[in-house]
Amino acid sequence: MTERASDEEVGLLEGLATTRAIRRYREQPVSDEDLAAVLWAATRAPSGSNRQPFRFVVLRDGPGAVEAKSILGRSFRAAWAEKVEADGYRQGSGGAGSSPKARMAESMQQFVDRFERTPVVVLACVGRRRAGDLSEGASVYPACQNLLLAARARGLGGVMTMWHRAVDAELHQVLAIPDDVVIAATIPLGHPEGGHGPVRRRPVGELVYEDRWEGPAPWALDPPGTRFTSAGPPKGG
Repeated sequence: MTERASDEEVGLLEGLATTRAIRRYREQPVSDEDLAAVLWAATRAPSGSNRQPFRFVVLRDGPGAVEAKSILGRSFRAAWAEKVEADGYRQGSGGAGSSPKARMAESMQQFVDRFERTPVVVLACVGRRRAGDLSEGASVYPACQNLLLAARARGLGGVMTMWHRAVDAELHQVLAIPDDVVIAATIPLGHPEGGHGPVRRRPVGELVYEDRWEGPAPWALDPPGTRFTSAGPPKGG
């Protein structure tokens, strides 16, 4: 697989630190070349015993894709409406149009309202060997992360979601997915309306322990200038 020349070279560590969840896409098709490169990178991911039990169903504009996107759009809008109420997105700072909470809500609303117009939707699937086996995810989610990082490198953006679960049975039927294959994630992809940039997470020292649970790791330091999120559970949570 050859690399495409681009104006912006993205190093591996830079890509890891700047691959944001992208939910707003321009109405511009994703080229076959870019899509092939992204999926090729996804298939390079490790899996248990190198069996590669993952499969990707790519939805663009075919008849199956149109029907599946409609089903997913309905599910995504219902899931977001439920989250708006449960998490109080219209309350407090959510009522101020310039607040991070309000901007997030606006972005999410646009995402679900325009879901059927998403250029590419990838369903990441994995063959089930034993019901309830939590290790199954180890053989599909690394491929999903590879996919998102490769999309970043090709000037694309995406996000991994699980909001397909409410319509899982419908998707299996419409797309002829076998009963013993699990849809592990839904990944919309496209050319971003915005852009990537440094992601905000909790300080590494809160997340890395040495020698024992919650054992301090004084060497686990964030690079200078790192900005942190205020979201997530409290310290020690």
